[in-house]
Amino acid sequence: MTIVNDILKQMPGLGLPQRKFLATLSVTILVLRGRVNFRNLSRYCDYSERTIARQFREPFDWPDFHQRVLMTALDPRSELVSAHDASFIPKSGQQTFGLGHFFNSCTSRAERGLEISTLAVVDVTRRCAFTLAVAQTPPGEAATTAEPAETRVDFYKQQLREHRHRIPPGVTYHCVDGYYAKKKYLDEVVSLDLHAITKLRSDADCLFLYTGPHPKRRGARRKYDGKVNFRALSRFEDLGTRAEEPHLHLYTAVVWHKTLQRRLRIVVLLNRKDQAKPRFIVLGSTDPELNSHKLIDLYASRFQIEFLFRDSKQFTGLLDCQARAESALDFHFNASLATLNLVRAEHLCMRQGQE
Repeated sequence: MTIVNDILKQMPGLGLPQRKFLATLSVTILVLRGRVNFRNLSRYCDYSERTIARQFREPFDWPDFHQRVLMTALDPRSELVSAHDASFIPKSGQQTFGLGHFFNSCTSRAERGLEISTLAVVDVTRRCAFTLAVAQTPPGEAATTAEPAETRVDFYKQQLREHRHRIPPGVTYHCVDGYYAKKKYLDEVVSLDLHAITKLRSDADCLFLYTGPHPKRRGARRKYDGKVNFRALSRFEDLGTRAEEPHLHLYTAVVWHKTLQRRLRIVVLLNRKDQAKPRFIVLGSTDPELNSHKLIDLYASRFQIEFLFRDSKQFTGLLDCQARAESALDFHFNASLATLNLVRAEHLCMRQGQE
């Protein structure tokens, strides 16, 4: 891959030995068979197992590297959104940094292991995602009573704030799943000049906004017009069905969310595929002016970040790290997702050259 050499040459303060190692590492991860650990890497390159382990503990500005790869692959004509999600990493042992209980979506329960929190940029037009920043989620089990314990949501919003300047300036919407639909996280998104798009609870506590005339009486103007019932949609604007999915019926409204303390554009997707048991999900955005069909399409694009986790676990060894130190674990997770970024960037650059 020529792209990795070009990017590494552009990075300031990077020594020649580390530059050569990083260029070799990305190629070796792609060609080796089996687990991506120190011993197996040494079988497929000229570095010894000890040298590889030492290099994994060396500091490297991975967010800057991810950003440079992203800018190389972006098409100015593409529509972009940012996304944020976490992935469970199974890990055994007692001395590994960051071991704790995290939710594993594969088993739908919390299990002991590690978790990585990933901030990504999604190319909606070309339907692909690129990693922008990766950090290991602290377990949160060693919090002392002397200091106020920070929740994982605090860690996620701090990560977003730290890397907001790396998100391309054309990005307006930030897509997250239902776990991130917390007031302090969405407040942070809005304060960073982004609009959040997320999934809401099916029993979200919302109120209709009053739009009628102001009565001739003393006092403040009436604000609300009753509680929202997602099982009685007569007061919602009926958008009909989607052409490609005729079993989905859409309803929309601008409401006040009592828990999030803000106005939201919400869209209810009523699934009538099983007429006996219709189901629904509720999507929401902090942008009340957002088109409802656009909201659905942008939220659906969020799923591209899941392919980052899937492909890195299957092809670039995200789950195979044998290290226990914090620096080595961080290096491994970033190297795995960076290699996937490089492959996608190379592929997209080749397609652009053929067009």
